[in-house]
Amino acid sequence: MDRESRIKEMISQMTLEEKVSQLMYTSPAIPRLGIHEYNWWNECLHGVARAGVATVFPQAIALAATFDDKFIEEIAAAISDEARAKYNEATKLGNRGQYWGLTFWTPNVDIFRDPRWGRGQETYGEDPHLTGCIGTAFVRGLQGDDPDNLKAAACAKHFAVHSGPEKLRHTFDAVVSKKDLYETYLATYKALVDAGVEAVMGAYNRTLGEPCCGSYFLLKETLRESWGFKGHVVSDCWAIRDFHEHHKVTNSPEESAALALNAGCDLNCGCTYPMLTVAHKKGLVTEEAIDTALTRLLRTRFKLGMFNTEGNGKWDKLGHSVINCEKHQKLALTAAEKSIVLLKNDNGLLPLDNSAKRITLVGPSAANPLTLFGNYYGISANSITFLEGIAGKVKDNYAVNLEFRPGCLQYTENRPGAFGNVEGEHFFTGAGTDLFIAIMGLDGSIEGEEGDAIASDANGDRNTIELPPWQIKFLRTVRAAGKPVVLVLTGGSAIAFPDDIADAVVLAWYPGEKGGKALADILFGDVVPSGKLPVTFYTSTDQLPSYEDYSMKGRTYRYMTEKPLYPFGFGLSYTTFKFDSIELSSPSISDGETVKVSVNVTNTGKRDADEVVQIYVTKDNRGENDPLSSLRAFSRVTIPAGKTVTVDFELSAKAFETVNSEGEHILVPGSYTVIAADAAPVPVSVEKGASTPVTAKVKVN
Repeated sequence: MDRESRIKEMISQMTLEEKVSQLMYTSPAIPRLGIHEYNWWNECLHGVARAGVATVFPQAIALAATFDDKFIEEIAAAISDEARAKYNEATKLGNRGQYWGLTFWTPNVDIFRDPRWGRGQETYGEDPHLTGCIGTAFVRGLQGDDPDNLKAAACAKHFAVHSGPEKLRHTFDAVVSKKDLYETYLATYKALVDAGVEAVMGAYNRTLGEPCCGSYFLLKETLRESWGFKGHVVSDCWAIRDFHEHHKVTNSPEESAALALNAGCDLNCGCTYPMLTVAHKKGLVTEEAIDTALTRLLRTRFKLGMFNTEGNGKWDKLGHSVINCEKHQKLALTAAEKSIVLLKNDNGLLPLDNSAKRITLVGPSAANPLTLFGNYYGISANSITFLEGIAGKVKDNYAVNLEFRPGCLQYTENRPGAFGNVEGEHFFTGAGTDLFIAIMGLDGSIEGEEGDAIASDANGDRNTIELPPWQIKFLRTVRAAGKPVVLVLTGGSAIAFPDDIADAVVLAWYPGEKGGKALADILFGDVVPSGKLPVTFYTSTDQLPSYEDYSMKGRTYRYMTEKPLYPFGFGLSYTTFKFDSIELSSPSISDGETVKVSVNVTNTGKRDADEVVQIYVTKDNRGENDPLSSLRAFSRVTIPAGKTVTVDFELSAKAFETVNSEGEHILVPGSYTVIAADAAPVPVSVEKGASTPVTAKVKVN
């Protein structure tokens, strides 16, 4: 009997109550049908989370900073190996509980439109193209290359137009134009659906008046009918209860359950779907609709091999030996090294040479393990803090004296009279110190999800994007000592800081279990920094539109007309690159055609290094609401010192499309500019040390 026939046969033997029970994230066993209990809720944002020991890779936003989708697929494959191993070992012991399954509510492909959003760290940044590329790579790595035998099931979340504020997520209606909706917010989900993602999670908020987990427009018209999505839809946790308790679009739990099911939400993370039995008695839902949802869920479980004979499945041989194995630890280290971004390096202070014999390490992020992990993380027995990484680097060099003092607090200002705020202390006069390394910034207690960021005064969000004022005050004290200062920032979002606060600035993100070693390798020159910003760094909170406004006007590099602190795509190196030329295979393009783009890039420095070649397209006669430019392709390449490489891209006519006011993708004839650069094409790029971009014109017919 084939899979679909087996599913139909199973459902035919279930009572209505049994069918409804299988639509809950805690699905009970039905022994007579060979159905084990199953908990659908599992997380693996940057490693298997909340299920004991696992390899902890850099946070999602840091993975995006690698601009390396092939590498991200490799990481996701390692994560799914560990996930399968955990599932195999757990089920042998009868453990079928939460976080030990194979349906992972990852990745988060929301657009990081505003740096105040605490969950932005879970995303791949502000750009739809980058997010789509990294997201689809993660899905491929997680699910494997056989759609009928999934290694694990990925889930695109949170559908759709969901990016804060956290405080209002249960009540907010995200009102957006059709242009913004299709040009920005839905593009990433379409990319993942096209890539075969197995599940989609609805968001807490309403979008255009409908609660997302009960939206006929999003779930039926767009996801199912327009895009042809065949997988299952899951609600965010307790989001369906919000229909009647917070959104006030229904009057009772049974009405909420009926709205969600009829709109196309198959699985309830929460407590509302048991009321489907009541809804059925009242005529609000049909048994056929319940059967349709259950068919989709059982199909996923079949794809995952949950009804195979144990031991005979494609992935059943994976065991505990792969969990946090040496290979995966090395992969985590490489990921951290690739993700770290060098933002500033006045007078070539970095990498550190042998002249600094007395190094003083300061800052609350230095020895804080939370600055490695961000949110949604597993547990590592091999994590290395920044303090430990730097100490390990100099431990055998007895000519170097390393001293550490936190100096200030992570979450709040020091108490009056505390050591770090006293002027004239030996420590802060610079006596006995050649160099300060100040490791400052945020951790998951300050920014994160509602309820998890326990030190946040804004439900996990940030009211302002500036480095906390007490940390700036402390840095001013350090700076006044007159010695070189290297500032290392931790966090999962853009942080504004005074440009004169340090001689060199390094963005470490939340770099995972090997973050301390990765940072030390970069500071001391064993590794050349190569990470790029997947978000714009704004100069201050004042540059941001209202947080509650979902219009893209004035947001991100695509629509912001002011100068940023650092542009999207920016990141320095210990070498220098020159974009020599750009050539197109044709001066024009028509619908259905492609144009080949060839870019010559030279490493003009003395060290072999990686560069990320970025291709942007801008319409020369753009409309008022059109993007200033849009990333359309990128490639991370290794270029030996003194050598030139040619990097080739293919742009289809879709790269030149415009989204009109009705949300339609159209090809507008006219002149377009193709830009090859190492950062988004804004005037500040060259001022900050980026290479001069090269451009070519294309006529769209």
